[in-house]
Amino acid sequence: MKKFAILITALLVFSAILLSACGSADTTAKLAGTSWKLVSYGPKDAQIPAADGIDTRMDFGTDGNVSGSMGCNRFSGPYSQKGDSITFSAIAATEMACPEPQMTQESNAFQVLVGSVKIEQSGTSLTIFSADGTSKLVLAKIEAGL
Repeated sequence: MKKFAILITALLVFSAILLSACGSADTTAKLAGTSWKLVSYGPKDAQIPAADGIDTRMDFGTDGNVSGSMGCNRFSGPYSQKGDSITFSAIAATEMACPEPQMTQESNAFQVLVGSVKIEQSGTSLTIFSADGTSKLVLAKIEAGL
């Protein structure tokens, strides 16, 4: 009986260690090395479809930098991901003027990519919520080689 109690205790301790390790794992690899195309943007409950025929791209590098274009200017800067949060730091962008709807689309996107924001990833869809939760970007994954 004493051996059984020791075995059960050891199993419980081992299980707790495994669960603890899983809960504290760095999840940066989720977005690192992936690319996304803008699908829609704007208010959380009134999304505006991304402009037709305008190339958009958001690349999360394995080096901790994000770069891309939301339709007009190129942007880049550091990011870090922890669980369902991304922190964008010092995103820099070129400053060209572009016609509508590109400028509005880009302006809305850049307003979301500030500070620490929440994300939801489901399959080939990524949603990035603004820090205040009122706006979001919805992106579709770009498969490697495209």
